[in-house]
Parts: sequence; structure tokens; C-alpha cells
Amino acid sequence: MGLFSQLLVHFALLILLLLPLELHYLLIGVSSVTLSITTDREALISLKSQLMSNETLNPLSSWNHNSSPCKWTGVLCDRLGQRVTGLDLSGLGLSGHLSPSIGNLSSLHSLQLHNNQLTGPIPDQIGNLFSLRVLNMSSNIKIPEDISSLKKLEALKLGRNSLYGAIPASLGNISSLKNISFGTNFLTGGIPNDLGRLHDLIELDLTLNNLTGTVPPVIYNLSSLVNLALAGNSLWGEIPQDVGHKLPKLLVFNFCFNYFTGRIPGSLHNLTNIRVIRMASNHLEGTVPPGLGNLPFLRMYNIGYNRIVSSGVRGLDFITSLTNSTQLNFLAIDGNMLEGVIPETIGNLSKDLSKLYMGENRFNGSIPSSIGHLSGLTLLNLSYNSISGEIPHELGQLEELQELSLAGNEISGGIPNILGNLLKLNQIDLSRNKLVGGIPMSFGNLQNLLYMDLSSNQLNGSIPMEILNLPALSNVLNLSINFLSGPIPQVGRLTSVASIDFSNNQ
Repeated sequence: MGLFSQLLVHFALLILLLLPLELHYLLIGVSSVTLSITTDREALISLKSQLMSNETLNPLSSWNHNSSPCKWTGVLCDRLGQRVTGLDLSGLGLSGHLSPSIGNLSSLHSLQLHNNQLTGPIPDQIGNLFSLRVLNMSSNIKIPEDISSLKKLEALKLGRNSLYGAIPASLGNISSLKNISFGTNFLTGGIPNDLGRLHDLIELDLTLNNLTGTVPPVIYNLSSLVNLALAGNSLWGEIPQDVGHKLPKLLVFNFCFNYFTGRIPGSLHNLTNIRVIRMASNHLEGTVPPGLGNLPFLRMYNIGYNRIVSSGVRGLDFITSLTNSTQLNFLAIDGNMLEGVIPETIGNLSKDLSKLYMGENRFNGSIPSSIGHLSGLTLLNLSYNSISGEIPHELGQLEELQELSLAGNEISGGIPNILGNLLKLNQIDLSRNKLVGGIPMSFGNLQNLLYMDLSSNQLNGSIPMEILNLPALSNVLNLSINFLSGPIPQVGRLTSVASIDFSNNQ
């Protein structure tokens, strides 16, 4: 046998020896694909075993060994059907807890479990989901011990849980984060400076926790922020006057219910696209800065319960400026030290305006009749000012009105009969004024009324039987401290009213 033939034989033998090894690796490759989807199936079956549903038809009934997970409720697979990439079980009424097997779904990009009733901690194995980009577990459970290993995470939504302790500073290491929502929990401590490294952050929602301290200046440098919501904590310090310049993309600015001091930043009024400005219940001082006329898309402006004053004869011009905000739905300036006559231009505010809070200030003069043009109003509160004059009949045009409070003023004259046309009214408080005359019989039309307080006026005559038969009246009927006369009436259908007071009449 020649040299070439010997080499050929040796080569052939080598091929025969290596072939089983190649087949072995080939089979491993094939079985790894099968094993991956099989592992995903087993992980999901294990997950199902720890979950329960209150629904008559179990929403996870399709999860069984006889079909591909890619066909199961809430499961999303890749294009080849080889791995589970998404799991959306939101709002299915599930209870129970998460199985540690969730960590075996290693190709998962999105995990949506919000709006269920899950309990217990998130398994540590969730840290194995290195491809996870969206984690939404609002209204469920506790925060994982270590979440910073999820390097691709873009959205972290753990609102309405029972989270406690400090916000992990390690979140600042997840540079891909765009949304952080930890609202309505029990988080304590301060806002970590490390969050200032999240330069792509769009949403930071830490509302309704127990956070303390000042807002780190680096937070105001996150120029990508669209939603900055820190309401309902114990944060303090001054809000930077240039916050609107540093956060030019802001659509929502919510700093309510804290201890912030200083003045309202005028730069917020330069954000022409902003939708929501909320700074109520702080310790802010000074006047309302100019520029409110620049906000055509503004829907909510809430600066109630601060120490805001109006200065000079044009101190209430900001109300007129808001007429340019044609989408305004909510305006609250109550609980301040604003004074002067409410301008007639208030009637030019948005027809979409639903709630108008102006109580507990120092307004004087009469109620502008133009308020009757605000046809979308469901709530009007002008209580506890120094308003005088009569109740304008135009208020009877507010057909959507559900709550009317004019208490604690110096309003005189009679109660207009036309208020009986407000058929959607469920609360009326005209107490502590100087109203005279009788209680309108037209109030018998207010079939949805839950609360009526006409006390501490100078009303006379008898109590109309019509209001004693109002079917919905269940909270308060207070007619005390007037000059009403006649026998104490039978309360008719008012057997369920929590408080009835006819005292101190004639």
C-alpha cells in the first residue's frame, strides 16, 4: 500500500472515530433547543401551580402539557417558537405567589403581572432574567432584594405594593432604565443621588411613600424626564427656580403634599407643552409668577394650601391668563391668602373645566355671574371667603354640577329656585351666610342629593316636605340655626340619614 493510500485509510478511521462525537454535539444542539422550550413549559407549569384565580373560568386553563406554551394565555414566544419572551398576566384576578421557576425563563423581555393579588416576595431568581426590559408588578408584592443585575431593564413598575426600606442606590447602575414607578408604598429614607446617573429616565414616580430629605440636585439634571412625581412624602427644601429650563420635556410636575418652601418656579410656566402642575399642600410663598398664558395644553393647575398671595389690583390676573389653557380640567387655588374680587373673565376658562377650588382665601365682592358659562363644572367650591352679594341665578345653568359649596361667606338674598334644576347635585353647602327667605320647594327635584347643609343663615318658613322625601339623602341634613317655623316634620323616607339637625329654629 502506497503512502497516499495509508494516509487515506488513517483519515477515514479518524472520521469514523470522530463521527459519534460530532453526532453527540449535534444532538446536544438539537436537544438544547427542545430543552429550552421544554424548560420554559415546565417553568410556566410550576408558576401556574402557585397561582389561583377567583374567576369561574380559570384564565390559565390553556396552560397544560399537551400544547405549546406559545399558544397559552398571556404567553409570547419568539418568531421560531423556541423561547418564551413575554408574559402578560395583568388583571387576571390571580392570587398566590411567584414560583422561583420564573428565573428559568431566561429569554424573557417583558413580565407584566400588575393588577392582581399576589403575595410574598419576588423570588431572588428573577435576577437571572438578564434580558428583561419591562417589569410591571404594580398592586402586588415586595421588591426583590437585588434587582441591579437586570442590566437591560427599561421599565420598573412596582407601584401599589408593600415596599419598605430605602430605594436601592444600585438602581443607578441600570443605565437602560427609562421608567421608575414606586408610587403608593412605604419606602423610607432619601432619594439616592445615584438615580442622577440614569440619563435616559423619562418617568420618576415616587408618590405616596415616606421619603424624607431634599431632592438631590442631580435629579433636576435629568433632562429626559417627562413625568416627575414626588407627591405625598416628607420632602423639603426649595424647588429650583430654573427647574423648567433644566427639565424642558416635562409634561407632569407633581410635588403635592410635602414641605417644600420658597416660591413657585416661574420657569414651569415656560414649558409650553406641560399638562400637569401640582404643588398643593406645601409651604410655598409669594405670588403666582407670570406666564400662565403660555400653557395651551395645561389640564391641571393645583397650588392649593400654600401661602400664596395676590399683590396689587392686578394680583388675580393669572386667572385671566389661564383662559388660554383651553384643555384645563382642574383648577385649585384654595387655602391660600389670595384677595380681591374674582374677575368676570373666570367665565372664559375652558369649557372642559370640571373642578374649581377657590375656597379658604380672602376673596371679596360678588360671585361673577359668568361662572354660569363653565358648563363642564362638576364641582364649585368658593367657601370660607368674604364673598357678598346674592347667589347668581346663572349657577342654575351648571347642569353637570355635583358639588356646590358657598359656605362661610357673607352671601345675602334668597336661595334661587333655579338651583333645583341641578339634577346631578349630590352635595350642597350654603351654611354660615346671611341667606333669607324660604327653602325652595324645587330642591325636591334633587333626587341624587346625599348632603345638604343650610345651617347658620336667616331662612324662614316651614321645611318643605319635598326635601324630606329625597331618596338618596343619607349623609347630612342640617337646617339648624335659622328662623324656620312650624311643627317638627316627620322625616319621611330619611331613615338612613347619618345626621339630621333641625335645632335652634322657631
